[in-house]
Amino acid sequence: MAVLTSMYSSVTGLKSHGQGLSVVADNIANASTNGFKASRAEFQDLLSRSLKGAYGGNQIGRGTKLGAVNPILVQGNVDNTERVTDLAINGKGFFVVEGYDGRAYSRNGEFHFDKEGFLVTSDNYKVKGFEADPSGEITNKLEDIKLPSALVNAKPSKTVRMDINLDSRVPKGKVFDPQNPYDSADFTTGIEVYDSQGAKHLVTMAFNHVADGVWEYTGLANGSEVQAGIPGQYQQVIKGRLTFTPDGLLNTEEVLEKNFSFNNGAKANQDITIDFGESITTDGGTGLKASKQYGAKSDLVSWSQDGAAAGRLTGLSFDDTGVLTAMYSNGETQDMFQIALAKFQSPEGLFKSGSNKMRESRESGAPAFGKPAEGGRGQVFAKSIERSTTDIAKEFVNMIQYQRNFQANAKGISTADEMLAEVINIKR
Repeated sequence: MAVLTSMYSSVTGLKSHGQGLSVVADNIANASTNGFKASRAEFQDLLSRSLKGAYGGNQIGRGTKLGAVNPILVQGNVDNTERVTDLAINGKGFFVVEGYDGRAYSRNGEFHFDKEGFLVTSDNYKVKGFEADPSGEITNKLEDIKLPSALVNAKPSKTVRMDINLDSRVPKGKVFDPQNPYDSADFTTGIEVYDSQGAKHLVTMAFNHVADGVWEYTGLANGSEVQAGIPGQYQQVIKGRLTFTPDGLLNTEEVLEKNFSFNNGAKANQDITIDFGESITTDGGTGLKASKQYGAKSDLVSWSQDGAAAGRLTGLSFDDTGVLTAMYSNGETQDMFQIALAKFQSPEGLFKSGSNKMRESRESGAPAFGKPAEGGRGQVFAKSIERSTTDIAKEFVNMIQYQRNFQANAKGISTADEMLAEVINIKR
């Protein structure tokens, strides 16, 4: 009977709109869930009965069903926070996490370091990243992100770069006394170097004008810090010669003697190079990016060296490329990891598994791992969180719509019931 059919059609309406209301309720419930993507209920009609058979037309529908619930993968608002380990994605990528039940993917970047030093989610899934090699270069090796060692190794000095000007007006021929460098040298300055154990040593550099365009330099260290040295006296650790062109440009560099052998078990005859710049003859340079001999007061313009003492971990930070950098008490910094992002051919096909995580499915396709800002994966923002995409106003409108449709279908059932009652009353 057609009246019964209409009743069953209305039942499908009650069921599907009740399910639609569940989708709305879930969206509203997750309005404060960071990284949450609101979903949309998509309805389909049921198979219709044709009144003309194979000729089509004049079809009576059999109701509706909930055909799909798909996430709306729009970008959520990104808000700044004060937490170093908070990360947000602006784009289509997903964080890669792994736990006791396998690998999953998430947009929620509320991370922290656990007691073992691993970067984890709130439910202790380990966050994946690309590991850096010992030199700090990011590789393509996908690993769990972990705190670096609390102690960084000492780095012995290998090169000291000096940029100086030596006054060409200084008279020549001053006799140099290594035990009285400040009075017997034409120019003195100090630099610092580190031995193989990370101990710092002051080296006094003394320069003497010996001929036109020719200077000799001597590096002196405290005898108490040098093997076979005499405490209270200076010990020579390096001696060399510099020559300059008539234009005051550095022409050649020559090391005459060198023996950086510090005590207390440090490596003997440590190889330390004093670099005065790109000299014309020795280095094949132009002499422009090097020390000079001009008619101006002798001066140490700048200097640097590549050694460091052992240092303790003092801080960590992510930058806006997702690179985790460790900072140490000796002033050294080192890149440790770069956050990994995954992208999918059909991210709407990911399977929600709860706790802000999604899993790969046949519909989503396989993940393609990569670094932020590469291949359309999106950019990572440090000290930031992506908020939920739930639009409360829109959800309330959907709620009203589903409620009215539910009421209308319920009215269809009650109307069909009244019509059946009339049929039953025919025999009276």
